[in-house]
Amino acid sequence: MKTTKELDFLESYIPELANSAIKKAYLDALSAGNSVVEVIQNKMYEIFPDGSKKYIKDIEPEIKTDRKIFTI
Repeated sequence: MKTTKELDFLESYIPELANSAIKKAYLDALSAGNSVVEVIQNKMYEIFPDGSKKYIKDIEPEIKTDRKIFTI
């Protein structure tokens, strides 16, 4: 069984791994000839494999929240 310190160390990589997975999925979708939806400066766009983009709509600005850490 892993110690708390080991688990904390491994869990610290989750955001980095998730970010990498999102970038890969984004590129995989475009490489497969599909479009993706992306938010750029509070505007939603459909991005096409050729690099062109189509405006969809404005969206509400993101809301920043304080990060809370809980120890169990």
